This record gives sequence, C-alpha cells and structure tokens, in this order.
Amino acid sequence: MLRRQRFTGNAPVVLVEVKNFEKENADIDKTNKPPEVATDDTKMADGRGFMRDLKPYNMYVLFLLLITYLLNQLDRYMLAITSKSMAQDVHFGDQACMVNTSFTAPETKDIKCNGTTVARCDAISNVNGSHVCKFDYNGQGWDYQILAGPVFILIYTFMGILIGFAADIYNRKVLLAICLIFWSAMTLLTGFVTHYWQLVILRFGLGMGEAGCTPFAASIITDYFSASLRGAAMGVYNWGIYFGYSMSYAVGNFITLANINDQGWRWAFFISGIPGLVVGIVILLTMKEPERTRYRPVVQASQTDEEESKRNDTCNRLKMALKAFLRPSLIILCIAGSFRNSAGYVWAYNTQLYFNAINQTKEQVGMYMSWIPLVGGSIGVVLGGFISDVVVYKRGLHFRVIILVASQILAAPFAAGTLFLDPPYAFLSQIPTYIIGEMWVGVTLTVLVELVPSNIRTSAVAVYLFIISNVGGAMPLLVPPIQQALENNGYNKTDALRGALYVLYPGLYVLGSVLFLLTMFVLKRDQKKVLAYTDISSETGNENKVD
Repeated sequence: MLRRQRFTGNAPVVLVEVKNFEKENADIDKTNKPPEVATDDTKMADGRGFMRDLKPYNMYVLFLLLITYLLNQLDRYMLAITSKSMAQDVHFGDQACMVNTSFTAPETKDIKCNGTTVARCDAISNVNGSHVCKFDYNGQGWDYQILAGPVFILIYTFMGILIGFAADIYNRKVLLAICLIFWSAMTLLTGFVTHYWQLVILRFGLGMGEAGCTPFAASIITDYFSASLRGAAMGVYNWGIYFGYSMSYAVGNFITLANINDQGWRWAFFISGIPGLVVGIVILLTMKEPERTRYRPVVQASQTDEEESKRNDTCNRLKMALKAFLRPSLIILCIAGSFRNSAGYVWAYNTQLYFNAINQTKEQVGMYMSWIPLVGGSIGVVLGGFISDVVVYKRGLHFRVIILVASQILAAPFAAGTLFLDPPYAFLSQIPTYIIGEMWVGVTLTVLVELVPSNIRTSAVAVYLFIISNVGGAMPLLVPPIQQALENNGYNKTDALRGALYVLYPGLYVLGSVLFLLTMFVLKRDQKKVLAYTDISSETGNENKVD
C-alpha cells in the first residue's frame, strides 16, 4: 500500500510517499480481492494523472496557495523590518544615540552618533554646529525580541499540531481561508496600535492564524496533484517563503519612507494585511475542496478493523515517535538542527536592525534585501536537494551528513563576512550565505526520515519541527543579554550588537556543523535498528513497536 507522509513546519514542506507492503494485504486471496480504488499510481501508469494535473484550474489553485504562503511570510516578518520606526512611535525597547533623519545625508556625512548617554549624544555636531544626532528608541531590546520570538512561535507551533489533525477531517479550503483572513486582520490592526500590550495580543493572534497555512495548503496540494507533479507543485508553493521574506524588506522600507498620510510604518501593515482579506474571500468563493485521495485498496472491514485501529491511533504513533527520539543519533540531530535553525531566526529578526545600526538607510537595505533572500534561498534549497538525492544517493546516509557539515562550515565565513565587511560587500556576502547555508533544510529531513520506521515518519518529523521551531524561536532572547554584557565591557551599542550576532549567527552555523558531525559516530547503529525493525514488521505485520 502507499502511505502518505506530510511534513510541515517553518521549513519548506516535504511530501514523501512510502511503499509499505504489509503481510495482511499480501495474504488476502487475490480471487476474493475487492475492486481497487483508482490511486495515484494507476493514474500515472495510464497517463491520466499527469494530464489531469496540467488543467488550468489546478494551476490556478496552486497560484492561490503560493500567494497565501507569500502573504504568510510577508506579514510574519513585517515586525522585523519596521521595529525601529514602530518603537519610536509606540515607545518600547532600548534607546540609543542615532542619526537624526531630519537632516540631509551631506549634513550627517562622516558623523558617528556613538554617545552612550543623552547628554553625550546631543553634544555631537557637524561642521556647521548642527546637532545631528538624537537619543531615541532603536527597536532593539527585550521588548522587541519577546515579540519576535516567544509570543509568536509558542502559539504557532502548538496550534500547528492541532490544525494538522483538522486538515485530515474538515473542509480544508474553508479553514485555510478563515486562517488567512484572521491573520491578515491581525496584520491590518497592527497598523493602528498605540501601546505595547496591543502589539503583544496582535502578534499572538498572528501566530494562531498563520499556523493553519501550511497544514491545509499541503493537504490540498496532495489531493490536487498526483505523484507525477506533486513534488514540483510543493516546490512552487515553497517559493512563497523567499518571495514573502524578500518582499517584507521592500514593503517595510519603501512604504515607510513614502510616509503615506504622514503615518509612516503603519501603512506597511495596512498594505500587507489588506490583500489577505481579499485572497481569503477569493479562496472561499472560487476554490473547490478536492476529493481526498485514497491510497490503498478497499478491503473487507472484518479483516482489517483491528489493524486499522492501531495504525490510525495518533496518540500511539506520537508515543512511538517520542520513544524513537531517545536514540543518540536523533537526540544529536535535534540539538544540531535546533542550533542551526536558531541562527536563521536570530538573523532574520535582527537583519534590519543591524544594517540600520551601521547607518544603512531604508533605501539601501530594501534595495539589496528585497532580492538576495529570494534568489539565494531558492537556489540553496534546490541545490541541497539535488546534491543529497543525486550526488550522494548511492553513497549512503553518512555522505548526507557530510553534506550537512560541509555546507554549514562553508557558509559560516560568508555569514561572518556580512558582519565584518562594509556595505555593499556586507550585503553581497549574503548571497553565498543563502545559497550554501540553506542546503541544510531538505538534507536534514532526509536524514531524519531514514532514521525512523516508515510508519511513524510523519509523527517524527512533526516532533522534530516542533523542537527546532521552539528552540529557534526563543534564541533571539539571547541577543539582549550578550549585547548588554559587551556594552558593560566598553563596546558601543552597534559593536555590541555586532558581537552578539557573531556569536548567534555564524557561531551557531559552526556549532551546528560540529553537532551534525557527531551524529556520524552513532548513525550506523541506529540505522541498523530501523532496518531490523522494518524487516520484522514486514514479516509479522506489527507496526506498533519500536526499540
């Protein structure tokens, strides 16, 4: 039979189909076998699946899902792009000496606003005697990092688990539309906030709504596209990550600068939130709920009721997956993945703040970061999958781990170069960082699914993504204390922020690669256990035990 495995999370979605020939089905008398339901395989065999998937309406559905995912990422990262302007308006977070933007670029040329107190900052002047620096909110600190990380990620991951179950039961297009409209409304309302506590509530609501995006979208894609084009469809959908993240820099910077109706950053949230309300209604009115694909023959209930009950016992599978994660290889893999994912979270939520701190204007940041993540990240994910599946496929699991280690070690110097070099080279250093550094996503999931029995792969990946998302989402909280420790040792705020990012960005790349390397020492033993378990299960039909 074919068992569908759906992997979802913050990382790009992976759909895997696992062939599992079970004894009870093999023993059924072929002469008494009930008629089979048409499956992906039978449709592909006669060409029906491929031609069906090329229908314009299927492409239209995929386009709607891509736009939905784009808006998901756009709304999520808008906070990171506008935090400085928002903090100065709403009054939260740290304060620091900075260039007064009311002066022109020639008036502030070669001026370093590095005063550590209000008096010292106000005393800095240019050749004309104008006080061109101001002491104001810089969008950094505990208040910001709490908004960026824990407030969003905790509800996002917990809701993701509940919504994942709903995707297999209820009308998915209706629930997807409701989630899209809800999180878009949270984004739109953020443009009206006047107090910090309002930001906390709306950010919490944003996490609740966005948790429903990928589970429902992935399930819909699975039933609209047969195996012949499903991988390509998921690839198109995953582009939404990089499209949306890159677009957040364009909208967040250039719309704020446009200062529409003298409301600055607020219009960035208005413009980001309104399209989701429209697209949500379009999904409700024009998208059809697909028929759920059936992946195996219909057999007599009396023969399989007990086995089906066990296989569909979600709690039992979750327990099995958790038990599998007690193996040394999976423990180390989770720790390594958590650190590497943390590096991505730390940088994503501090990119704009860092470039602003080194006196890069919103135009300069928007000009580079509106395309570099899109191009570099897309190439990196595709390249990682190609190398993992084509280049090292026949060389075994150890070579996949070598790719993991090598990619992160090679990417780390470029990540450090972003912090060490002056612009524009700091921006350009991001290109190889994304291309090489993003290879880890697909490779790590491939290693993971080869270390667990096939019948618990979905649960295992859900547990893995839950762990690395929560650890990664909390890691930005380490930026303020490290930055403060460096300030206490005489560094100014900009250099202290740079130092904290050295530790938590390229530093975690290196630490993650070292931990990935450690998995090789226990990989062979755990893989043998999985193979032995698979052989026993195929002989006995018992899928509910894992050592």
